[in-house]
Amino acid sequence: MTKPSGITFGLIGCGRVAPRHAQSIGELPGARLVAVADVVRSRGERFAKEHGAAAYQDYRYLLDRKDIDVVCICTPSGMHAQMGVDAIHAGKHVIVEKPMALSLADADRLIAAAKSTKVKLCIVLQNRYNPPMQDLRRLVDEGRLGQLLLANVTVRWYRPQEYYEDGWHGTWAMDGGALMNQSIHHIDALQWLMGDVESVCAYTGTLAHQMEAEDTGVAVLRFTTGALGVVEGSTITFPENLEGSIALFGEQGSVKVGGTALNRKIFWKVEGQIEHERELITRDQVDPPSVYGTSHKAVIADMIAAIVEDRQPQTDGVEGRKSLALVLGMYESARTSVPVLMRPDAQGMANG
Repeated sequence: MTKPSGITFGLIGCGRVAPRHAQSIGELPGARLVAVADVVRSRGERFAKEHGAAAYQDYRYLLDRKDIDVVCICTPSGMHAQMGVDAIHAGKHVIVEKPMALSLADADRLIAAAKSTKVKLCIVLQNRYNPPMQDLRRLVDEGRLGQLLLANVTVRWYRPQEYYEDGWHGTWAMDGGALMNQSIHHIDALQWLMGDVESVCAYTGTLAHQMEAEDTGVAVLRFTTGALGVVEGSTITFPENLEGSIALFGEQGSVKVGGTALNRKIFWKVEGQIEHERELITRDQVDPPSVYGTSHKAVIADMIAAIVEDRQPQTDGVEGRKSLALVLGMYESARTSVPVLMRPDAQGMANG
């Protein structure tokens, strides 16, 4: 599918995150956005005009175009799986925003479709590419923290009631709550760094909003290594986002990454580096303008490289499934009021 002139893109859903995709495509050599689709015609046409692309109201017309190699899906979460499958069956490589689906069955259907047609499937887990997160992953891979003992994820964000009155945010059919939407990037980072989870015990509540799903969730995790973890995610911290972070504690080091989008080293106390901590934590201190961060470009660049090199993207469907399954395990525990054991053959899938 690779063409001498480069890689062409279509984009479905012209809402909040779509500009991150369009801007990234425009900045990558050989990449070009040729068409967009949105159910709101005026929004799609306005977005298309801004980016020099054609506009459609029905995404299936976009999929019919033979001059599109990759489709970015930026619609409400409940639409991701079916649109992804449709794009794959149209012969397109697919980049899907998080979460890749709202059920494991739909996630598996998306993964299977990509495998059977030999196209590439990439899930947007952009924070993995942030320099502090890459540094933290290297510490873990090199064993610099020693045995990992404890991890903590904290997402203390704020969303006004109006946020949940757009017809899809906070609904079970299209979104989920604070754990599935706002916290899933941090939960992805947790399992990416700490490994497989053995069991999870969670509580959720809808404490400050009128909505179907939770605006607050807490969970305690036991990893297969014996390490423990704590997750706290909410959209209730009036009047603004206060914290989004991950902290790891090992026998030889304690580190925390936070900032607007997991882009800032908060503390970095590693054996052999403690005297250099100030230098290490001030190197990456510029916050991005939004919680989307600045690494969508890296995700899309990796997808292009995967197509050219005929390999899997680094954040493929199997990787994207892990955080989805872990959140669903939390939901199952909260619903049943009992700990949920996680299946080792499909990390994060609840046994119950």
